[in-house]
Amino acid sequence: MLDYAIEKARQLPYEQGNVRVYSVITDQRGRIIGEGSNSYWKTHPLQAYYADQAGLPDKIFLHAEISAIVRLTRSTEPVKIYIARVDAYGNPCLAAPCPVCNLAIKDHDIKSVEYTV
Repeated sequence: MLDYAIEKARQLPYEQGNVRVYSVITDQRGRIIGEGSNSYWKTHPLQAYYADQAGLPDKIFLHAEISAIVRLTRSTEPVKIYIARVDAYGNPCLAAPCPVCNLAIKDHDIKSVEYTV
């Protein structure tokens, strides 16, 4: 599933100076129940809430992890999140969740996190 997230991140439009991040959330059967990408111009109340909780109120632009959480489609419990980040050339790079996203992941009881390194 991490390979899927990497490929989806590569398909995002590249803007100079910005990274491309894509997240996928699965249930216990490995089915995709949420997907999302980062944004440098969109905000969301959930992003603002967790940014404030983390003491980083300026981090209001939508992160891929929270975008995927917002888009959860099934009533099944989210179990795992995969986070992929690629550089300008499409090479995977470190995508560890930031403090804001860590709070959201924990609050949504997502038990496992896998990301590119």
